This record gives sequence, C-alpha cells and structure tokens, in this order.
Amino acid sequence: MAQQAYETETADGGSGPGGPGSRFRRLAHRLSAGWRGDPRVWRRGVVLAVLALLLALVMLIHSHIPNRVGNLGSLTETFLPWLGLAIPVLLVLGLIRKSATALIAVLLPAIVWLNLFGGLLTDKSGGSGGDLMVATHNVNAGNPDPAATATDVAGSGADVLALEELPASSVPVYEKALASTYEHHAVVGTVGLWSKYPMTDVRAVDIRLGWKRAMRATVATPKGPVAVYVAHMPSVRVKMQAGFTARQRDKSADALGEAIADEPLARVVLLGDLNGTMNDRSLNAVTSQLRSTQGAAGSGFGFSWPASFPMARIDQIMVKGVEPESSWTLPRTNSDHLPVAARVKLDTAS
Repeated sequence: MAQQAYETETADGGSGPGGPGSRFRRLAHRLSAGWRGDPRVWRRGVVLAVLALLLALVMLIHSHIPNRVGNLGSLTETFLPWLGLAIPVLLVLGLIRKSATALIAVLLPAIVWLNLFGGLLTDKSGGSGGDLMVATHNVNAGNPDPAATATDVAGSGADVLALEELPASSVPVYEKALASTYEHHAVVGTVGLWSKYPMTDVRAVDIRLGWKRAMRATVATPKGPVAVYVAHMPSVRVKMQAGFTARQRDKSADALGEAIADEPLARVVLLGDLNGTMNDRSLNAVTSQLRSTQGAAGSGFGFSWPASFPMARIDQIMVKGVEPESSWTLPRTNSDHLPVAARVKLDTAS
C-alpha cells in the first residue's frame, strides 16, 4: 500500500523513480557516462577551443582592428553584436565532440560578449516620463506612399519629428500630410524637421558633401530652448575590391562633430541616419560628445536597418544636456528603415 501511494505521488510530478527530476538525472548520467574515464575529452576539440579564443580576442580588441585595409575595423564594429551568434554554435559543437577543452574555452567569448552587450538586454526605460518626445525616420527616396509614411510617423505622438532622404518631388506630400499635426517645419536639402513648438535659427550644417544633408534649429519647448540637429550621413558600401568604403561618411561625421562642439546651447538633440552604429570608431567625433538614448534608456539593441530584418542601429537619437527616459523603434512603414523614437527629460535639475 505504501509503495502504491509513493508511485502515485511521483507520477504526479514528484522526484521519485518516475518523476521528472529522476529522469533528468538519468539523462545527465547517460550524457556524462561517455565522458568519464575518457582521457581524450581534454585532447579533443582543440580547433574549436582556438576558434573560441579568437572570437573572444576579436571582441576584446575590436577598437584596435585597423581601418587601413577596407575599413575592416569599422565593418567589424558595425556588426559586432552578431558575433555572439557564434557562441552557441561553438557550444553545441563542443558537446558533440565531447570536448571539455572546447567547452571551457567557449566561456571566454561568452563573458566578453555579455560584458559588451549584456546591459542592452535589460529594459532601462523609465516608462512614459519625460518632457519631450522626439522621432526620426529615413523615409527612403523611393518610398511608394510618402503620405502613408508621414501619417504613420505622425501617429507616434512625437513632439519633434525629423525626416531624412526627402526627394524634392515628395516634400509637398510630406508637408501636406504633416500639416495638421505640426504647426512648424523646415526643410533643408534632403532633410526636414517638423515641430509642435516654434522653431528659430534654422540653418544648414556643412558636412562637407557639396549638397545639403544636415540642418540645425532651435526649438522653443515649454521647458526652454533646445538645439535640434538633423543629419543624414553619406552611405557606406561593402565592395569586394575595396571592402567597407566609408571615407566620405567619416569626413562628414567629423564636420558634424565640429558643428555640435561649437553649439552655444547647453541642450542638444541629434536626430538622423548616421549610417553607422555607436560602436563604430569613425563616428567618435559625434558619439564622444553625445549619449545614445537607446543605450541609456532603451530595451534591447533597437536595430533599425534593414526594416525587413533589422541587423544594425544606424538611425540614431543622441542627446546632451537632457536625460533620456525611454527609447524604442516604431512600427515599419514603406521605408527600408525603421523609425526610432525617444522621450527625454529637459528639466534635469528636478
């Protein structure tokens, strides 16, 4: 009778002979049985161990990989988070090979990756707080329905909206679609800024391109003036012959950094498509002065490009003199980029 009662209890999920805990222990025992007493567990998988160590080394010294050949350093930094995908692959191969050496070696790249990006896996947003909501979107010059895209981003509730890659033929469409939401706006070259608050001192920012792809304006918010920059850095390309071609973008980033450094207002917001990530050392002239709202108050990586399968965050919201409260990507539009948005606190004294 006692034995019958015991079997009934364990069948309901206990840890007796038939329970899940027992089954797990038996499985673990079978897996380890082939390892115990096998001296080759330390000799097997040396190649996997070397690959794991090389992976950790690349992530550790990414900032020292030279750009002299095909901008290899910038290319590595652009897709640096994705190197983490190699870690579970190496782990599984180590298990298949029954290599203790490989499994121990895999710990190193895992620790390095978590040190670099683990903070991005947590939700750092402060909810719906903040004094100002901003958004930016590369709308794509070939957008088949600019009116729908304008309506979508206006529906986000942003107080200040930046648009990049505006073809002259589509500007009237965007102006009409956004007129009911934003009383104030300005378009400079292929970038534009729409605001619910008055804008003054609107001017182009010279990023050494020969045509206008950056602008600056003072937005008179209820909490005081804010300098808002909108920029669209030159595109980069990956070519078989030349590698990661980004020379013009890098020059433009340096010029934008100089303009921001000379900005007299203490509160600065940069919105735009920088065609580079926060990890890319070639954008240091800009990133060294400003904070990423995604890094400070976002949840996850906030990848924005390409919209069909986002792999990198090249659309940025960066700030100085204000406090990021939350940062996120908006739903997909007809563009090949995702819009990104953030809420910031202007009154940092309270």
